[in-house]
This record gives sequence, structure tokens and C-alpha cells, in this order.
Amino acid sequence: MRIGLVCPYSFDVPGGVQLHIRDLAEFLIGRGHHVSVLAPADEDTELPEYVVSAGRAVPIRFNGSVARLSFGPIVANRVQAWLDQGDFDVLHLHEPAAPSLSLLTLWAAEVPVVATFHSSQAKLGALRAAQPLLQPGLDKISARIAVSEAAHRTMASSVGGTTLVIPNGVYVDRFCAAADRGPDPATPPPRIVFLGRFAEPRKGLPVLLAALPLVLAQVPDAELVVAGPGDRAEVKGTLSDQVAGAVRFIGTVGEEEKVALLAGANAYVAPNTGGESFGIILVEAMSAGAPVVASSLDAFEAVIGTSGAGVLFPVGDHRALAAEIVRLLEDPAEQQRLRSAGQERARQFDWSRVGARIEAVYDSVAITRGGPGPRGTGSPVAGPEGARAGSRPSRKTEAAAQSSGRGRHGRRAGGSGRHRTEEDRATWAASSVAASVVPVASSGAERVRGRLRRWFSR
Repeated sequence: MRIGLVCPYSFDVPGGVQLHIRDLAEFLIGRGHHVSVLAPADEDTELPEYVVSAGRAVPIRFNGSVARLSFGPIVANRVQAWLDQGDFDVLHLHEPAAPSLSLLTLWAAEVPVVATFHSSQAKLGALRAAQPLLQPGLDKISARIAVSEAAHRTMASSVGGTTLVIPNGVYVDRFCAAADRGPDPATPPPRIVFLGRFAEPRKGLPVLLAALPLVLAQVPDAELVVAGPGDRAEVKGTLSDQVAGAVRFIGTVGEEEKVALLAGANAYVAPNTGGESFGIILVEAMSAGAPVVASSLDAFEAVIGTSGAGVLFPVGDHRALAAEIVRLLEDPAEQQRLRSAGQERARQFDWSRVGARIEAVYDSVAITRGGPGPRGTGSPVAGPEGARAGSRPSRKTEAAAQSSGRGRHGRRAGGSGRHRTEEDRATWAASSVAASVVPVASSGAERVRGRLRRWFSR
């Protein structure tokens, strides 16, 4: 099968969505599929050979974080060139409502589309306002996936529709190799680990730092290791001498360093305060054998479940967090119990399970191609008049449709994308950008769409 994956966020800065797409692509390639990923990236970014850059991204503050998105006329042309060259059986778009590559691709798509919704948001005003503009594109989606119940609720409340809940995946065995080592019992300081973009308040480092004096009062030799990007000098300036002496900032870490760091933790703490749709770092920590202490967000509760694979504390409650950390650091037997329970729970999120479920979704919607070859066939479903939904019509049928002025998907042949004129390209590009950046009523959107159409036509 020929599969096109689209990432809306820049590959320059690692994040949960980017890592999910990277791992999914590698799983699918391992299964024998032809896979291409389209993503924003600066020219000097080192990319896997299966990733095609759509150009650099623009940082935009969104959902308590900074998302690096890509849009505009040049990007729209690169999207179309990638689609033309890829000749995909199915497209898998991530965050199709974000004003970036996924939305541009959705508007241009002429093959079945699978969409994954990752975001969990409390404030949905902008998305709801944009829903009338987004709906024509969303109607083209053949199957919707949410990475968690929290992501499903956000999607259902803002743009409607039904979804399959399929969680993010982790290559558990990559982390388990280091888990056998665990913390060195001869190492005096018990180690607490935090990993994330600590400059973002929603990642919760201030909650952990507020808990640390209470922890040090009972476990004075405890050490907090903070990994991830952020201004460490600014944070250190807010700490007392006692707390500053117990905190070690190590900056951004690579995959191998992350695995070793998690495996050596006596407690991995995720004090996030909101905006999380899934807890992929929790799964990675559990896979590496780190005892997990996490805030009781819905997304984190869904990962830990009722299996006793981690400890939860009330969101933002630094006193409750301190009590749980102290209890864990003073109880080696409990640490070992959590290691075992966490590794067992993590297996539920291994790519061998998650990837197979996503592959089954592709099979249910992908177009069929005649004759043998490496592209695969999909599993089309019978449609009206004996046709198969999602299957490609014969050349004779397609020619007849085009002679009547319609393409194979019922749209005018001139706007099909495969032979789109410059005027047509300008029209769909303007529509896609208008839909992605104008959260207003349709009358105002039409005026903006006209201006964008003229701009794209220059």
C-alpha cells in the first residue's frame, strides 16, 4: 500500500505528535508499505529519508504551548507536488483542523483520508467558530482516530463526528533493555526525574519545584534531574539555595540518553496541569522501569488505568505530590512493584498492537489497485449498485465521468488536483488558508477567501 502521512508540526523541535508519526512510519515501512511523510522543517534539519520537507514553520502560541506550523501559497504548491508524486492509496493526516499542512492536504486530497486528532483542549471557542469553514474538508475524512477519550471529547465537542480511540504507540523493547539495570543501589542520592519543555507552565515544573522543599525536609539527599529545553538560569533564579543545590538541569537529551535517564529514576514525575491528550512519556517511563508519579489528568489516568502501574495525585497540589514522592523514595519495595506493574501495562501500548489497529483502519478505506505489485489492495466495502466504496473506477468509467465534466470523486475535472490549473490551485489554496485562519461567520470568511484567492493567483 502507498501511504502518505502528514505532520502539521515542525520536525525541528521534537514533540509527541512528531514522534508518533516517526514511529508509525517506521512500523509501516517494516510491514512492507511504501510510506512518505510530509512535514515542516528548516533546510538544515536532518530528516529520515522517508520525510519530505514542506519548508520552515512559523511559531504560533496554541493550547498553552508553542506550535510550529506551516501554511501559505508556497507550502500549498509543495503539498500538491507531494501528492502528485506520491500517488497514494490512503492519506493519514494528523490534526487536520490545525492551520498547517494537514488542512492544506485535506483540501487537496483526492484519495481516502484517515485523520488522527491528538489535542485535548478546555477552551473550544475558536474551533467551534471555525467549524462551518472546516466542515467541507472534514466531510472528506473516511475514518477518524482520537488518541484518547480526552482527544475524542475535544474533537466531538468542536467539530462533531465519531472516532475510533487508538492510543499513541511506543516501541517498548527499546526502553526495556535499559530497564533491567535500574537505579544503582550504591548511588547515594535518590533520583527524581522530570522531562519536558519546562518553560511551558502546563508541563508543571513549578508544581514540582514547590514540592521539592517538602521532599528535601524528609529525604535531604534527594536529587531532581530536569531534562528538556528551557531557560535554566531563569528558573534557578527563583529557587532557594537549598532547592537550587538539589536540582540539576541537563538540557535536551537524545533517545539513548532519555532511556538511560528514565531507567535510572527512583521516581519519574509528570506534574502536568492540563492540555494533555495522552501520556506518551508515561508509557516510555513505565517501559524503562521508572516508577511513575503523575497528576490526575484524564489522559494520564487513561494510561495508568486501574492496573496500579503508577501513582496519581490531584492536579496542581504540590503538598500531595511531595507526600507521594517521599513515600516512594522511602520504600524500595514499592518502587520495584511499580517497575513491574508499569512494564506490564506499557505492553498495551506497544506498536505491535497499536500499529496493527491503524493498519486495519487503512485497509477499511484504502483504494484498490488492479494487478499484482507492492502497493497492496486494501479492503474496500461494497457500496451502492455493487460498487466498492473507495475503489478506483476503471479507465473507461473515469473517462466517461470526465467527459461529462466530473472527476472520479464527483468534483469538476478541472479541480481534481492531478491536472489542476493555476486558477484552480489558487482557488483551493485560498479556501484552505481561509478555513484554517479565519474563525468568523461565513459572510466574513467569504470576503477573506476572495482576498486570499487574489493573493494566491499572483
